[in-house]
Amino acid sequence: MTERNTPPERNAPRPAGAAIEAAPEGAASIGNDSTIDFGFRAVPREEKAGLVRQVFDSVAPRYDLMNDLMSLGLHRAWKSAFVAAIGASRRETLLDLAGGTGDIAFRALEGGAGRVILSDINPSMLQVAQGRALERGLAAGLTFLCTDAEHIPLPDRSVEKASIAFGLRNCTDKPAVLREARRVLRPGGRFHCLEFSRVEVAALAPLYDAWSFQVLPRLGARIARDAESYQYLAESIRMFPDQESLAAMMREAGLERVAHRNLSGGIVAIHTGWRL
Repeated sequence: MTERNTPPERNAPRPAGAAIEAAPEGAASIGNDSTIDFGFRAVPREEKAGLVRQVFDSVAPRYDLMNDLMSLGLHRAWKSAFVAAIGASRRETLLDLAGGTGDIAFRALEGGAGRVILSDINPSMLQVAQGRALERGLAAGLTFLCTDAEHIPLPDRSVEKASIAFGLRNCTDKPAVLREARRVLRPGGRFHCLEFSRVEVAALAPLYDAWSFQVLPRLGARIARDAESYQYLAESIRMFPDQESLAAMMREAGLERVAHRNLSGGIVAIHTGWRL
């Protein structure tokens, strides 16, 4: 991975379709009490949610197509492995946070979950999910909830399973999301997170960087006509905590028996933790 000794200009505009450089050294610490990372930039904390919302408003219509292109179709296998790990039964309710266009919720219902609450902060993404659910005949098993994962409007100890897939890195206050997930879990309930992580196979790293920082923005420009949003998405992956750091955050939030499993050499990881 190419490293930089100084951070990039945080607020400098980047031409559409321009290649992104790999994260600067120490990038995961960008931000302070009043600012937070938005990709490789530091922005006021109160602005991040709105900026993320704009990204997903923009990409929602082509989100599923772009997921296929971005991951070369691997996201389907990752999500299937994730839903198998969740293993929600017909007697259980799954709360899927940052559920987007419904991939995890639909797979869970088709796999036997009794009820799924599909939540997302972005109405545009939920609108796509609702249309897809109707097309697949799954709407009866779903409850749609437009909410911020940092403030879940559900009672304490109200669900058996909680999940978040490729959404935690976009949240402003990640520890708050983890605390909220634990709060709504019943004792004996389990939290599951699927997220991009740190590649642990050395041979994959240069290929992964080239794909992320050179190919993805160009795909975004050509397919979604929005290179800038896909630049942010690529940057946000590099800003996310690595496997052990996320596990430590989960423990600090009160989750127990925390474990993780790498997929595709650490490109993504499944983290789990129990409320005991």
